Amino acid sequence: MAGKPQAAPESTHAAVRSPRRLARELVLQGLYQSLVSGNDEAAIEAHLLDSEGFDKADREFFTGLLRGVLAQRRRLEGQLQSYLDRPFTELSPVEACVLLAGAFELNNYLQTPYRVIINESIELAKGYGGTDGHKYINGVLDKLSASLRPAEVEARRAARGRSR
Repeated sequence: MAGKPQAAPESTHAAVRSPRRLARELVLQGLYQSLVSGNDEAAIEAHLLDSEGFDKADREFFTGLLRGVLAQRRRLEGQLQSYLDRPFTELSPVEACVLLAGAFELNNYLQTPYRVIINESIELAKGYGGTDGHKYINGVLDKLSASLRPAEVEARRAARGRSR
């Protein structure tokens, strides 16, 4: 679908990107490097530490997310596969990386609401992925969320039902 993720244009949310959003963008770039060129964790981190804007990113979140996804990549791919309409290896590199990061967050950052994780993943896909990749990301992570966080998902659905 899309090629190598580039830095987001400065006009697109530059003033409103949070430290966590910046960290997620850097993680996406790092995962892309790992997936496409096979760079190892140390090389990826060294390269990204020199990236413009890294000083504004949440470094602890960046490190935890990048290292966690790289360490658990195969398990995450297996977890995602049952919600995909094709083999994981046939996803665009950007979609694959966004899904891996989103799945890792859903599994390991329980303090972050699942909708926040999905919305952040959608924004990454919109900014770096193919035209409709964000819709695919939304559908896959929504299904994964229902499996991983059933009580949280059901509570949100019930609250939405009461508000209508």
